[in-house]
Amino acid sequence: MNTRGLLLTLDGPGGVGKTTTHQVLAQALTLAGHQVLATVQPSRSSLGRRVRALGGTGELAGRALALAVAADRHHQLDTEIRPALDAGLTVLLDRYLPSTLVLQRKDGVHTDFLLAINEGVLVPDLAVVLLADARTVHARLESRGTRHRFERTTDDTRRELALYEEAIPIVERLGYPVLRLDVTSLTPQEVTGLILQRLRQSPATVESTIPQPR
Repeated sequence: MNTRGLLLTLDGPGGVGKTTTHQVLAQALTLAGHQVLATVQPSRSSLGRRVRALGGTGELAGRALALAVAADRHHQLDTEIRPALDAGLTVLLDRYLPSTLVLQRKDGVHTDFLLAINEGVLVPDLAVVLLADARTVHARLESRGTRHRFERTTDDTRRELALYEEAIPIVERLGYPVLRLDVTSLTPQEVTGLILQRLRQSPATVESTIPQPR
């Protein structure tokens, strides 16, 4: 019987380097012999794509968007993530509950409502939250060109960073082991190294093959 796999989540504001870190970490774990499922929320399903599109434009907002995001999360956990974990895969997830506690709060939804509709979601083996200086993050967003409706100004970014700081103790009370990293002056490769170092120290990953630093 396969040992249950690891669930690793990455959260942080747009422009913080989360997606690149997600890719670099997936590659490092694969090279170390892990079978990795690298996925995202909202999911890549037809439901997830629709939620992402309508939420980005604001056609779906507030409680309606929060419910749609939660529905997609529960569906993805049941149909993709739990089966992968049961098969012994390492699941690396770009965005999870911490992002909900930030983006949906920016959309005017109360924390209690968000926690209620996400009741029963899996607790990750490690929840990584990437943060950085607001000016650095916003400069990256400007260079990228396309922006979400929550990312239009530097003040939007500052508010988002502050909400992540508020979200961390909330998910810690739910049992999430959180690794908070200030990545202002770090490359995705350096961030990946810090994540791997934390995984090697975690009792949940003692029997896992986690790459050692070179």
